[in-house]
Amino acid sequence: MTESQNPTTIDRKSRIKIPYESPPVRPVPERLQDFRETFLPLTPERAMHEASRCLQCPMAPCAKACPAGNDIPEALRKIERGDFLDAASVYRRTSTMAQICGRVCPHDQLCQCACVRNKTHEPVLCGALEAFAADFERAQDPFRIRPGTAEYRPVAVVGSGPSGLACAEQLILRGHRVTIFESAAAAGGLLVYGIPGFKLDKSIVCALIDDLRHAGADIRTGTAIGKEYPVNRLFQEGYQAVYLATGSSVPTCLQVPGADLQEIYPPDEFLARLNVEAGLLPAAWRAPLAVGAKVAVVGGGDTASDCLRTALRMGATHVTCLYRRTEAEMPGGKKDRALAREEGAEFRFLAQPVRFVAGAGGRVRAVECLECRLGEPDADGRCRPIPIDGSNFIVEADTVVCALGYEADPEIGRTTPGLVADKHGLLQVDPDTGETSRPGVFAGGDAVSGPDLVVTAMAAGRRAAESIDQYLHRNSES
Repeated sequence: MTESQNPTTIDRKSRIKIPYESPPVRPVPERLQDFRETFLPLTPERAMHEASRCLQCPMAPCAKACPAGNDIPEALRKIERGDFLDAASVYRRTSTMAQICGRVCPHDQLCQCACVRNKTHEPVLCGALEAFAADFERAQDPFRIRPGTAEYRPVAVVGSGPSGLACAEQLILRGHRVTIFESAAAAGGLLVYGIPGFKLDKSIVCALIDDLRHAGADIRTGTAIGKEYPVNRLFQEGYQAVYLATGSSVPTCLQVPGADLQEIYPPDEFLARLNVEAGLLPAAWRAPLAVGAKVAVVGGGDTASDCLRTALRMGATHVTCLYRRTEAEMPGGKKDRALAREEGAEFRFLAQPVRFVAGAGGRVRAVECLECRLGEPDADGRCRPIPIDGSNFIVEADTVVCALGYEADPEIGRTTPGLVADKHGLLQVDPDTGETSRPGVFAGGDAVSGPDLVVTAMAAGRRAAESIDQYLHRNSES
């Protein structure tokens, strides 16, 4: 067994000296011209070199920090010695979408944040290596989902975002027949409609969906489950279990004067109209969206960064993020903010919008704000922003995006008897199994947690699939 194969013989003193190399990235002037991915793929040689920087820590803090539970050290050992397909199989044990999570996860807050090399050096590029291995596998064999051979039971999955797709994959692997119901014109949910191409090429999502179809999934787009097509009807049609993965898709509105002016957009509409082909959009969103020269984005999460970077690619010359706390309190990832700054975005902190100023023809022309100071922590432990009287200032903007987050759509809760949801529309479940208060109905992802990460939604879908499988077997034996 070689040194790279046996973690007990790792010479960590030598490995710590292996130099860090920045991940390959497209130059700013080039990437601002299109929506292609910002980061370039690793070459096999670069991947093996990067994997060799892993110290193979016995406690594996990177794996513990991964919401999916990926065995990162084992995968990196295999990449280091060139066993790329074996590395991909390690990721597949715990992840349905390594190609996607390797690109969109906030690794700087998860696995890479936990890497012990952060103490004195740069962390191992866990995300880029995950994407590399998964890309390599996809190129060798585009269809990796092998249907199980057990006697199937029909299951309905409502929603085709990360949680729904992960649950569907795991159910198919266990031998069940899955129908996915998606209200939009294309499957993929957030992965297609909410994440710009410069972070995730849509062909990667399409490949996963094609793999599911090839494995037998029936994907019905343009079919909304709720008032007109209730959950009860799914059971009447013969489905023996239902998984609700409807996400959190209702944008949070900013209730200030002028919020109804033209050229003020919610983030879902702004991103979808500029990143998705018109034929896949709702009819009201199909007209071209003209982005002005001066854009203001209100909010501090990853969606706000996506909107900033999208506006810059649409030719905006002054793009400003308005956030009412300091950068230390921003919920979004540091990497995305750094990329936005590098591409030309500016950030104005401790700024609370209080009014949108009207210009000609009922269009917005500016955002009036108050400066803030931070007060005591609120119930969530975050310092409360306190507006300062008389500190008004104006930020000129002919396009505004209010990227303040999302809430769950309460329609499923309202139309499903016996299904318990909280006041925010979030479905109440057993955290270990995903079981709701309604027998045979399970739920997970953002419909339960509220807006969260792709990887946490995916992990919830996989856990629920295991519980659904057990539920179906119990019912068949009774």
